Amino acid sequence: MTEYDAVVYDLDGTLVDLVVDWNAVAIDVIAVYARAATEPPSENLWELLEAASKFEIAPAVEETIADHEREGARLSRRLTRADEALERRVPVGVCSLNCEAACWIALEEHDLEPAVDAVVGRDTVETRKPDPEPLLETVRGLGAKPASTLFVGDTERDERTADRAGVDFEYVEGSE
Repeated sequence: MTEYDAVVYDLDGTLVDLVVDWNAVAIDVIAVYARAATEPPSENLWELLEAASKFEIAPAVEETIADHEREGARLSRRLTRADEALERRVPVGVCSLNCEAACWIALEEHDLEPAVDAVVGRDTVETRKPDPEPLLETVRGLGAKPASTLFVGDTERDERTADRAGVDFEYVEGSE
């Protein structure tokens, strides 16, 4: 195994399993569009979030999603990779598509906060995964370099993010 100077984990599906009904979140976000008298461009949650800035409803859409994520973080289930994060002898970070507050809540709920040195959520930087910037910001927050960092995640989006950032990737299969 390669020795790394830092390890970054995705949150949901990697360290914890957030209890979020993503279909209900999409319905609530569509309701935000309806209140703004705006036709939703899609029923896909992430497409709805992406398009919200075009209609000046991005803050309301973001807050709707974040409300669900924060509650889901409070109810989350700890996964086995969380124990691994606690045992790391190098700086550990979290780079997530979830909002930063939900990340911190989940870390607190599962006593992982002391093991994590940097957290970058969907709302921490201007772009979202698979853009490399969130992961690169996490790596910078750990004082590491991309070439000596490992990103552990559970989706193709995570893998694309790592590839674009020049970071090694380790895939975790689904909920454990």
